Amino acid sequence: EVQLVESGGGLVQTGGSLRLSCAASGFTFDDYAIGWFRQAPGKKREWVSCKSISDGSTYYAASVKGRFTISSDNAKKMVYLRMNSLKPEDTAVYYCAAGGIITVDENGSSWDDYDYWGQGTQVTVSS
Repeated sequence: EVQLVESGGGLVQTGGSLRLSCAASGFTFDDYAIGWFRQAPGKKREWVSCKSISDGSTYYAASVKGRFTISSDNAKKMVYLRMNSLKPEDTAVYYCAAGGIITVDENGSSWDDYDYWGQGTQVTVSS
């Protein structure tokens, strides 16, 4: 019933841009925060960004701040992650996730705050 579907991943050169999309359904979108996480092979899942749909607040990991932008189209229940100035270290599977109550602090946002997850979309940045 609850569905989060990512799209927009692909192969891009260093310095290029990509926009990821997350389509949400099956829950009250406006009550949630939507986060983006990524996971590279052999590495732990890393928080990238999140947005509170209810109040519009946005947050970014230091590694992507200034390069990535999270946004939403609430009427369409869509969340986007625009990624600019991509680097090889951005290569990962990117996941969107929804949480009803999440915390963002100096350590970022924890994956276990999120209730629903998409299947991920691969982003590969070539050097």
